Amino acid sequence: MIQARTAAWWRATLALCLGSMLVFINLYAPQPLLPELRAGYQVSTLMIGLVMSLATLTLAVSLLVYGPLSDAIGRGGIMRLSLLGAAGVTLLLAWAPDINSLLVLRALQGLALGGLPAVAIAWMGDEFHPAAIAPAVGLYIAANTLGGIGGRMLGGSIGDWWSPEVAFLSIGGITLMGVAIFWRLLPQADSFRPQPFQLTQAAGSLLGHLRNPLLLGAYLIGGLNFLVFINQYSYMTFRLAEAPFELDAHWLGLLFLTYLGGTLGSSISARVAARLSATGNMLTGILIMMCGTAITLAPVLPLIVVGLTISAFGFFLCHATASGWVGRQAVHARGSASALYLVFYYLGASLGPLWMEPFWLWRHWAGIALSSWLVLIFTLGLAIWLRHRQARALQPVLDASP
Repeated sequence: MIQARTAAWWRATLALCLGSMLVFINLYAPQPLLPELRAGYQVSTLMIGLVMSLATLTLAVSLLVYGPLSDAIGRGGIMRLSLLGAAGVTLLLAWAPDINSLLVLRALQGLALGGLPAVAIAWMGDEFHPAAIAPAVGLYIAANTLGGIGGRMLGGSIGDWWSPEVAFLSIGGITLMGVAIFWRLLPQADSFRPQPFQLTQAAGSLLGHLRNPLLLGAYLIGGLNFLVFINQYSYMTFRLAEAPFELDAHWLGLLFLTYLGGTLGSSISARVAARLSATGNMLTGILIMMCGTAITLAPVLPLIVVGLTISAFGFFLCHATASGWVGRQAVHARGSASALYLVFYYLGASLGPLWMEPFWLWRHWAGIALSSWLVLIFTLGLAIWLRHRQARALQPVLDASP
C-alpha cells in the first residue's frame, strides 16, 4: 500500500489531480459563455442552461456504468480512455451548427467525462494506505476547484477575445496535451483485485449502499449542496451580464476565481475534520454556504465576490468531507459507492435549473437566494441526523470498551 507523502504517493496524487483538472476544465468552460450563447441562439435562460445541466446529467448516468465496470476490469484504463474521448468531443463542439447539435455533443461529453471522477477515489482506496487517503482526497478535490476555475477563465477569456468556437478548439488541444502527461504519470495498479462483473451483483451493491443510512445521508448532502452551489454561479452570470453590472464573458470568467475559496476549503478539510469530526465539518460547511449566499444579496460587486468566495469555501469543505466519508463507510464495492455519491452529486447539478428557474422568474436573484436557503436548511437537517446516526452506531462499541 502506498504510504502518505512518499514519492509514489505524490506521483499518483499529482496524476489524479491533473486528470481531475482536465475533467472540470472541459465540463465548466461553457459556463461564462452562457449569456453570449443565449443571445446568439435567442433562447431562454432555462434552455441555454441545458448546456450545463445536460452534461452533468449524462455524466451522472455514466457513473452507474463506470463504477461497477471498474470493479471488474480495473480503473486506470477507464480513466485514460475517458479523458481522451472527452478531448475529442470538446474539439467537435467548435463545429456545432445549432443549439440542438451543441446540446447533443454536451450530452456525449458528459458521458465521456464520467470515467475519471467515477473511479479516482476508489483507485486511491485500492492503492493507498488508509491514512494516506484523506490528504489525497483533499488535494484531489482542490484540483477540482482549480479545473473549474481554469475552464471558466479559459472559456470566458478566449470566447470574449475571439469566439466560443476558438475557445472549444483551444481547450480541446490543451486537454490532449494533459492526457498525454496523465497517461505517463499514473502508476500501475498493484493492489487492485478484480471482481467478475455481474449485473445482478452490481445492482445489489448499489442497493446495499442506498440502504446504508451513513452513505445515503452523505449522498443527499453532496447532491443537494451541489444543486445550490453550481446553479448559483449560472444564474449569477445572467445577473452580472445585465444592468447595472453588464460584465462581458471575460470578466464573468474571472468571477470564478472565487472558487479559490473552495480550493482552500477542500485542502484543509482533513485537518478541520480532525478537530470537528467529519459530521461537524459538514455542518460547518453548510452554515458557511448559507452565510455566503446572504452576502451575495448585496447590490455591489465586491460584496458579491466576497459572498461567492465564502460559499465556495463552505461548499468544498463539506464536499471534500462527504466524499471521503463515503470511501471510509463503504465496506465493499468501493468503486460503486464512490460512483453513487457522484451520481447524486451531478444529478443535483442537472436538476437545479428546474428548481431555481421559477424563483428566478419570480424575484430574480433574491428568488435564487431563497431557493438556496430552502435546500440548505434541509441539508443542514440531514447533517445533524447523520451526526446522531453515527453516534448511535458507535455507542455499542464505546459501551463494550474497558
